[in-house]
Amino acid sequence: MIEVCNVTKCFGEFKALDELNMTVPTGTVYGLVGPNGAGKSTIIRHITGIYRQDSGTITVDGAPVYENPAVKGRIAYISDDVFYFNTASIRDMAKFYAGVYPNFSWERFNALQDAFALDQKRPIRRFSKGMQKQAAFWLCMAMQPEILVLDEPVDGLDPVMRRQVWSIIMADIAERGTTVLVSSHNLRELEDVCDHVGIMDHGKILLERSLSEMQENICKVLVALPDGGTLPAGLNIVHQSSTGRLLTLILRGNQDEIAGALYTAQPLFMDMVPLTLEEIFIYELGGVDYAVKDIIL
Repeated sequence: MIEVCNVTKCFGEFKALDELNMTVPTGTVYGLVGPNGAGKSTIIRHITGIYRQDSGTITVDGAPVYENPAVKGRIAYISDDVFYFNTASIRDMAKFYAGVYPNFSWERFNALQDAFALDQKRPIRRFSKGMQKQAAFWLCMAMQPEILVLDEPVDGLDPVMRRQVWSIIMADIAERGTTVLVSSHNLRELEDVCDHVGIMDHGKILLERSLSEMQENICKVLVALPDGGTLPAGLNIVHQSSTGRLLTLILRGNQDEIAGALYTAQPLFMDMVPLTLEEIFIYELGGVDYAVKDIIL
């Protein structure tokens, strides 16, 4: 389990993390989402032991991460900007990681050759961005990490390779109990793979729940009321819009209780629609800072 407790990090006068708390359960896929500049990459670099926090604690199964080789040997990290030595080939980087990561498996490295079909002896710098990302996944999965940390992991990959990569990751979770922490702006993709979600903004975790709990606590309702009808009192309305008589409501609360309350208004039509992770993200953040602005040219 990854536990982040009251972590603060400042760069000069800028506070990137503000007493942040988050928990990533063992064997789950945790999606970390938030707007640009929220601090997602910063907390990821703390969890992987690259940065040292100004205050607070970051532990993996109770052991601190920073300057702890035993813990770092259990973590593999793929950043948005892939690292490799300037003249190194995939084979060269594999030899390097084999000397650093105790669980590195040459058997698995060779088995993954068919999945990625890249030239092991070709310098990585001569690959396209998408091929470099494939090489990073190939090497990372050969490390057989207990914890896999991904920052914009499939950016630059084509749809077929995205599916291939996620298939390998999900197989690792099922077979080895790998814990995955993934930050991405592709919320539709995260929705397919995540167990837990943390919504981050201004250096804090605003909301942290299992995806199913998050979807159960907020819903979209399409409702048409009879002439003169009004919405019942007590509804926690996050957003409301209308097209003719049809109202679209975003409501926070238990879905059964919401439906029961709306039925008292004797609606002509009512349909409850589950929200996507992208919609939950938008409505949970809320406020004028995140509204889509009309620009007049």
